[in-house]
Amino acid sequence: MRLGYTLLTEQSGPRALVGHAVRAEQAGFDFEVMSDHYSPWLDSQGHAPYAWSVLGAVAHATERVELMTYVTCPIMRYHPAVVAQKAATIQLLSDNRFLLGLGAGENLNEHVVGTGWPPVNVRHAMLGEALQIINDLFDGGYTNFVGDHYRVDSAKIWSLPEVRPPVGVAVSGEASVRRFAPLADALVAVQPESWLCSLWDEVRTTSNAEPSRKIGQLPVCWDTDRDAAVARAHDQFRWFAGGWKVNAELPGTQAFAAATQFVTPDDVAASIPCGADVDRVVESARAFFDAGFTDLALVQIGGEHQEVFLDAAERELLPALREAASR
Repeated sequence: MRLGYTLLTEQSGPRALVGHAVRAEQAGFDFEVMSDHYSPWLDSQGHAPYAWSVLGAVAHATERVELMTYVTCPIMRYHPAVVAQKAATIQLLSDNRFLLGLGAGENLNEHVVGTGWPPVNVRHAMLGEALQIINDLFDGGYTNFVGDHYRVDSAKIWSLPEVRPPVGVAVSGEASVRRFAPLADALVAVQPESWLCSLWDEVRTTSNAEPSRKIGQLPVCWDTDRDAAVARAHDQFRWFAGGWKVNAELPGTQAFAAATQFVTPDDVAASIPCGADVDRVVESARAFFDAGFTDLALVQIGGEHQEVFLDAAERELLPALREAASR
C-alpha cells in the first residue's frame, strides 16, 4: 500500500500548497495528489488556484514523491489536446514523477465556460474521445481526430517526455468501469467498494490489459481538539455527504450550501475521522485496504491546519497505516 497526501486547491492558496507539498515529502508520503478546481465546494473553503501552475512549482520544489491530478476533467474547461500538452510538461519538470488522473468532471467547475452541462452518458462519451486524443498525442507524431464531440487538427506535443505519463480514470459505477478499465493505467475512486476493484480487474483481464493500481482518497480532520475538528469538518467538508451522483450536478457553492443545510456535525463525524485518533484513521483506511486498493491519499481538512497533521503523519499516522496495510 502506497500512502499519499492531498494538495487540496479548494482550501489553500498556491504558495501554501507548494509549502505543504515539500513538508509532506519530508514527512514520508509516497505520492501527492492535487485537485483541479475552478471553484471551492463551499464558500468557507475559500480558494481555487490554477492547479497546473501550482503543479509546476511543486514539481520543481520536490524531489521524490509521485505527483498526480485527482482529477482533471478534459471535456469542457480544457480541450483534451491541451491537457496532453500540460501533462507532458509536468512529466518533464518532475523527472517522470507524474500520473495524469482524469474524470468526467463536475458542473461546479465546468459550467464556467458557458456551454451547458451535459448528462452523464454524454460526459462519459466525451471522456472516451478525450482519452483517445490524449493517448494518441502521448504516442508522438501528429494527431488528427474527428469525433462526435472533438476535432483535432495536426496536433503534436513537441516537448514529449521519454517516459509516457500513466493515466488514471475516476470511476463510480459499472458503466464507467466497463468503458474505461481497458483504457487506463489506474483506477481512481473515493469510496472503498470491493465490487468496484473486482470488476475493474475482471474487465482488464478480459481485455488482456495488465493489472493496474487502484487509487483511493480518504478525508480526515486531525486536531487535538475533537470538537474543533468536527466543527471544521462540518463547515468545510459536509458537501462530501452528497455522493458523486449529486456532487457532479450542482453548479456552485450556494447550491452545495443549500443541498447540505440539514447535514449535521454528527453526520459528518460519523463518516470522517475527526480528532487526534490514530485508530479511527486506520479503521477508515482499512476499508480501502480490504477492498483491494493499492494506493490511498489522505486529505487533511482545513487549509491552516496542515502542519499539525503532517507532523502527526510523520510521527504516528504513516507508521500505523503501513503496519495495518501490511497485515
